[in-house]
Amino acid sequence: MMGSDETDPSHQPDESPVHEVKIEPFWMGVYEITWDQYEAFMFRKDETYIPPENGEVTIPIDGVAKATPPYVDMTFGMGKNGYPATNITQYAAINFCKWLSSYTGHFYRLPTEAEWEYACRAGTTTNYSFGNDPEQLEEYGWFKNNAPSGYQKVGTKKPNPWGLHDMHGNVAEWTMDQYADDFYTQKNEKNAWNQPEKLYPRVLRGGSWQDQADGLRSAARKSSYSQMKIRDPQFPKSLWWHTDAPFAGFRLVRPVNTPTNEEMETYWMKPIRDFGD
Repeated sequence: MMGSDETDPSHQPDESPVHEVKIEPFWMGVYEITWDQYEAFMFRKDETYIPPENGEVTIPIDGVAKATPPYVDMTFGMGKNGYPATNITQYAAINFCKWLSSYTGHFYRLPTEAEWEYACRAGTTTNYSFGNDPEQLEEYGWFKNNAPSGYQKVGTKKPNPWGLHDMHGNVAEWTMDQYADDFYTQKNEKNAWNQPEKLYPRVLRGGSWQDQADGLRSAARKSSYSQMKIRDPQFPKSLWWHTDAPFAGFRLVRPVNTPTNEEMETYWMKPIRDFGD
């Protein structure tokens, strides 16, 4: 069941109606992707690496777009090794998925919004995966009350019932979806994915170190906006970096059932084709 009930004091209009969604099984990363991991992709040398023969992905790694180096310190002094990668565009996160898939031979992508909420709830129906009491939130997540100056190392708070850390707070996480405030009113029961048709807005989930407790609820939704690049000095503005999104990071999923090559390309390319990020 996805969304929040209108009787919930923290309920927002874009979280209703509560509706049933069917999703296929998947694995999800225990942690948010860190700078250490992202820089392995960002600073890679020209590669001719061939994926393992027993993998489901066979695209050559040198066919994956290479991230441009940042033009300022995108950590803004908040920490690097073991800390979540931020100021990352959705375009960059998707290309990281494609690179990792090429390197390992296993298919990775961003979660859909429905998959993300399912994993965050971990079988619960309460506001948070640990219950309804926001007073307990400091045990499970980093937010405005306990991390007013920036994000923190991943995995330093208690996990949810399925062992996933930082689903509440630290950094908000990119999903595959276009944001629409009325998407829940549509018939999207099976593998709901609002496939992007324009650059803004896209969906981030989980809330961040900048948010109050209600922004970290399992049902809370955040949308991207053009001002996330407002201080970008380049023209045209970077495809890879935000200057004003130190709250935006990501984590990966790997579907149990391997998609077809056409489906892989849809997940990797549909969100970025024609309009970038």
